[in-house]
Amino acid sequence: MALQASPFPNRLVSGFHAVGWALVLPCFWSLSHIIAVCKSTTQEQAQRAEQECYLHPLKVFFGFIFFLILFVITAPLAFLGFLLWAPLQGCRRPFYYHREAPSSPERESHKGFELEGRASFGFATANLCLLPEGLARFNNLGNTHRRASAIGQRIVQGVCRPHIKIYVDSPSSCGTLSPSNSTLPAPNSKREAPAGRQSQPPASRHGDSTERPVRVVPEVCDETEVLLSETPNSNQNSNQQDKTRCRSAPRAFLSQGLHQKDDVPWEVSSLFPANVDILCLEEVFDKRAAQKLTNILKPVFGHILYDIGVYACQPPCRCTSFKFFNSGLFLASRFPILKAQYHWFPNSRGEDALAAKGLLSTKVLIGQNQKQNKVVGYFNCTHLHAPEGEGEIRCLQLDMVTKWIGDFREENKQPDEEVVFDVLCGDFNFDNCSPDDHLEQNHHLFEEYRDPCRAGPGKEKPWVIGTLLGQPTLYDEDVNTPENLQRTLEIDEQRKQYISPPVPAAGSTLVYPETGQPWIGRRLDYILYRERSISKHCRTEIEEVTFITHLAGLTDHIPVGLRLNIIMDSDCVEE
Repeated sequence: MALQASPFPNRLVSGFHAVGWALVLPCFWSLSHIIAVCKSTTQEQAQRAEQECYLHPLKVFFGFIFFLILFVITAPLAFLGFLLWAPLQGCRRPFYYHREAPSSPERESHKGFELEGRASFGFATANLCLLPEGLARFNNLGNTHRRASAIGQRIVQGVCRPHIKIYVDSPSSCGTLSPSNSTLPAPNSKREAPAGRQSQPPASRHGDSTERPVRVVPEVCDETEVLLSETPNSNQNSNQQDKTRCRSAPRAFLSQGLHQKDDVPWEVSSLFPANVDILCLEEVFDKRAAQKLTNILKPVFGHILYDIGVYACQPPCRCTSFKFFNSGLFLASRFPILKAQYHWFPNSRGEDALAAKGLLSTKVLIGQNQKQNKVVGYFNCTHLHAPEGEGEIRCLQLDMVTKWIGDFREENKQPDEEVVFDVLCGDFNFDNCSPDDHLEQNHHLFEEYRDPCRAGPGKEKPWVIGTLLGQPTLYDEDVNTPENLQRTLEIDEQRKQYISPPVPAAGSTLVYPETGQPWIGRRLDYILYRERSISKHCRTEIEEVTFITHLAGLTDHIPVGLRLNIIMDSDCVEE
């Protein structure tokens, strides 16, 4: 059965729900603004200091009185609305589904397997901290709805640019490069760069000898291939064959931004990767912010799941816990979503128990292969328990995630379809370098799924960058724009000032990093993939891992991207 747009079984129930929430909303809004008027971000504090504004105490006083009076006036209506709203959650499905009608059917499918037996898929994940205004300010972030609009526009700007593949034809190197310092100007650029020329990365103002090479990513939604010939006398026939087999970044271009170590090409990009196919967002708790994101992203991602989660007493009628907020998960896909299932974690504690955090599992339709069989993929996203020092809870949640993903696959697998990817991503709320997270680091999930950034339990690969920014410094000049944050992350000494450090084990002193090792910091955001669960004809290669600075100043996390090449064995396709 196709997914339904509304989470409610009919319009009557949906209407009652809308009336109930309309009665609750003014009281909820005024309570949020009581907190917001008393809690300033460091950016607002700096602006007041520059303007020498001494009226802020009066603004806080009168604002507090105004919103408190509004809260008292609307509280009786909110109580009546709650009595109508809460019981209806028992018949609510756990998400809204938006489907944007495509201009042509080809926009919702990938022809790679049908035409060539191979395809490339891009995934990205980001924690946006789109909480109600008053709560977001405890993370040093305000203006939730304005941030939601700006985030959506930046994502579209980055995703809708050409995915340029540059092939190097030379005796010494082969492969492809999807350069982020493309020749296209940014939308506000007044000058156009000449076609066919690589823009040079901006010189760093820090001048550190440990600085890694930088490439700046700019922007439009099709795929372009460029063939470069390094020498006129090179063996072209040999390299034409190598070009189809070798996917690693050519040495000629590694110095311009696409780094490669441990057979994993990676980069720090100031724009979202081009042609992302599936996007997972966390902490989109605010409903109006989710609607704004949906409206901005829907021309690019035609299939969107939002307001994911459960509310009120859970389980219904037993009320072991009460959920004030949804899961915060938000999924946007270019491909049709065939099936979707959500589970909430029953073991959350403290403030995390107020939100319905859990796992969203989806099955998406990619297209057809050369035998006209369906090609599908599985995409799962989650947000685990947040408080530090509670690794046992996260380990139990990882057990649930593993079981629920397996159950979902068993319920929805079909004998005549090819599974080409199985991806799990999200904010896991633990890292791979903190001694305090040793339980999660050794979980058996990492034996099933591959983490491209992980060298082993408790040890990151040396090129990895932490994804949790320090909240007090979110608006510092070194990190408040995509380009500045990109440059800062490329310099080890600068990076440690802005990325959150590892958490020591209870009662012990932290020694970090080990001698001779780079400073990485806390990486909470993961994109994992599994090969043993996909079709036996398919082979997976990592095209690129991306640390994305495009949302600088809008969230306290660094988004992460992963692009996978899936090759379907030709003899199996033709048999």
